Amino acid sequence: MHWEQVFRRKAVELGEKLLPAFKTPTGIPWALLNLKSGVGRNWPWASGGSSILAEYGTLHLEFMHLSKLSGNPEFAQKVMNIRKVLNRLDKPQGLYPNYLNPNSGQWGQHHVSVGGLGDSFYEYLLKAWLMSDKTDEEGKKMYYDALQAIETNLMRKSSSGLTYIAEWKGGLLEHKMGHLTCFAGGMIALGADGAPDDKTGHQMEEAAEIARTCHESYARTALKLGPEAFRFDGGVEAIATRQNEKYFILRPEVIETYMYMWRFTHDPKYRDWGWEAVQALEQHCRVEGGYSGVRDVYALSPNHDDVQQSFYLAETLKYLYLLFSDDDHLPFEHWVFNTEAHPLPVIRKEIKDRPNEVE
Repeated sequence: MHWEQVFRRKAVELGEKLLPAFKTPTGIPWALLNLKSGVGRNWPWASGGSSILAEYGTLHLEFMHLSKLSGNPEFAQKVMNIRKVLNRLDKPQGLYPNYLNPNSGQWGQHHVSVGGLGDSFYEYLLKAWLMSDKTDEEGKKMYYDALQAIETNLMRKSSSGLTYIAEWKGGLLEHKMGHLTCFAGGMIALGADGAPDDKTGHQMEEAAEIARTCHESYARTALKLGPEAFRFDGGVEAIATRQNEKYFILRPEVIETYMYMWRFTHDPKYRDWGWEAVQALEQHCRVEGGYSGVRDVYALSPNHDDVQQSFYLAETLKYLYLLFSDDDHLPFEHWVFNTEAHPLPVIRKEIKDRPNEVE
């Protein structure tokens, strides 16, 4: 059997093993599934047995691809139903809380984040539209509406003029931005071209400002690597103030944003910033067995955590490689990166669906 068939078969087999996770009253899947028994449950710490936005909302690309690959529409139906549930729910200020109960279909705590627990849901709304060859109008609308709510409610400017995205807790803002949230610069740049009402320029500026803020979070440390989270309160800007937020675990989001900004603007500063990160990684994270995270980016000598995360290879190094490659290397017209930087092909619409295009 040809190796492509081996992997296709395995992908479909795994997809089928995951389907019991969707057997809930709402069709919102469980976070955890026993593959032998088919019994699902949620994380014990998640708000009142809730499922998490960035988990159930980050299946769309893979499941659409799986339906295309297998010819089985069930995978697509599962993720389209998640959309339907989210669409009919009332959203506080147009925002999507991080927690949703899969039994009742009601939101858990009203916490909203573009960082951990929320992040890739927003990314997948946009990328669902792009991967569908811009036919998924529902995904498109949900993305730009969500971005508008984020802009209004979460985006703020510090006193020195740094744009950041805060966290929202039941209507109160926590003026903290996570490293994970730095992916949003790249996301906003990726979506700027399709923005409604001539907002393209505005969104590109927003993306550039987020990239600049995230670069500052790196520049203001001893190791020139960014902290896990940084704050904008009590006179500090883009600096981690808590010991448990000062670590760097080889995360890709800032470099991911540089790569997207480079592709869309070709401003050399993004390659300069990427090169600063390369040098810092080599100097402070390279160890005998590979690369390691560090416990405090503000301490002059690195204290290694002795872990090389899998996303370091999948994302951090891939995005660096692409930042210094030509644009026709995995071009955005043909490829969409999933949230772990694995490239998925754009699902081309049929010729019959493209009346206005010359082939």
